[in-house]
Amino acid sequence: MNRRESGLAPRVVAGVMSGLVLAAAAVAAAPPRGPALPVQRAVPGGIVVLQVAALQATLENSATPRAWFGTAPVLMLPPGAGHEREWLAVVGIPLSQPPGPARIRIEGVPQDAAMLQFTIRPAHYRTQRLRVPPAQVDLSAADLARVAGEHERIHAALATYSDTLPASLRLAAPISGQRSSSFGLRRFFNGAARDPHSGMDIAAPVGLAVHAAAAGTVIDTGDYFFNGNTVLIDHGAGLITMYCHLSRIDVQPGQRVAVGDIIGAVGLTGRVTGPHLHFGVALNRAFVDPALFLPRAGGASRP
Repeated sequence: MNRRESGLAPRVVAGVMSGLVLAAAAVAAAPPRGPALPVQRAVPGGIVVLQVAALQATLENSATPRAWFGTAPVLMLPPGAGHEREWLAVVGIPLSQPPGPARIRIEGVPQDAAMLQFTIRPAHYRTQRLRVPPAQVDLSAADLARVAGEHERIHAALATYSDTLPASLRLAAPISGQRSSSFGLRRFFNGAARDPHSGMDIAAPVGLAVHAAAAGTVIDTGDYFFNGNTVLIDHGAGLITMYCHLSRIDVQPGQRVAVGDIIGAVGLTGRVTGPHLHFGVALNRAFVDPALFLPRAGGASRP
């Protein structure tokens, strides 16, 4: 898929349930009339935005509907915010999600109208082979236990869901620099297969200031085995950003930050082959391609 194709809105299958049609039409990736939305790619690791027609009229008990993709809550944008007249469901698609039919479940509507369907296309991401110190691949029992605990800690942070909507669904670049490794790469360390790359690597010199990509609240910081010094920021409604391999951390959990605030500096901590920032974006508990949220000039990751 080329860069030009990656900006196209996906075709989404409408869900028709017992006399009520919940129209699932993808919002165009062209500048919307209301809040700036991510670029859409209905693939594993991508984003889909669904228009939920007639939802307001069918709510049973609450003026604020909740939607779920699997067990994860979905970010819902209400009408009257400058975009159309319908609710919008903004869904992050996990890299592990198989292509084919998918659906979100909407609470507060009649049971026979609660499912909204769409289609996920396949994506074929590139392969990357890296050499790192053997101790960072063949882990000791103590390191395995540490990594397992850190994995649970990160996933607990990604499960954060605050009712406040993000100030923006387009993000500022946390640093300037060459994107040295794109999202979704199938990675091999010393010949051993590992999980696909869940973020974007931006090469930059050690000590370069790292900025918050949007306003939010710091939900965790720490020194992780693989990620090194790390900051996670909650931007609201399940949108989380993560900044890894920092040489220093300048914020603490619970601290409010504005877009552009300095949160740390580029470093070489954790499992790295050179100085860079690993920048991750998660939505409804799934890491998705950060390029879909960043200024157009940077382009989207090429699978």
